[in-house]
Amino acid sequence: MRTASFAAAAVALLAIAPAASAHHSGAMFDRNKERVITGTVKEFNWTNPHASFAVDVVDASGQTSVWDVEMNSPNNLVHDGWKRSTIKPGDKVSVAIYPLRDGRPGGTYVGIALPDGKHLGTMGEAGASAR
Repeated sequence: MRTASFAAAAVALLAIAPAASAHHSGAMFDRNKERVITGTVKEFNWTNPHASFAVDVVDASGQTSVWDVEMNSPNNLVHDGWKRSTIKPGDKVSVAIYPLRDGRPGGTYVGIALPDGKHLGTMGEAGASAR
């Protein structure tokens, strides 16, 4: 009976391992292409396991698209100068991201230029610290 319970537990752990691994994979982001988007913050989610925000970006033809930006956990962001109130809907920002590989509008956070001119993270192709 004990061996059967152990085997069942091992099978269950093996079954969830790919999902846990995939969650922490950055494979969906192209870390070889940094892109800067400029627009208006639509929403900001200060939640675990990852904070996130959405930016309305207007292209050259006047069309607006919503870019979803995934971030690190709030616990880590605090160490980089972030607070729950750092950005809010309506703020005009420029955001450096590593874009999604599939071309959809979104990416993972690299850096941001805030409305007051302050920079958090890194901005620019050279990756120079903007703090």
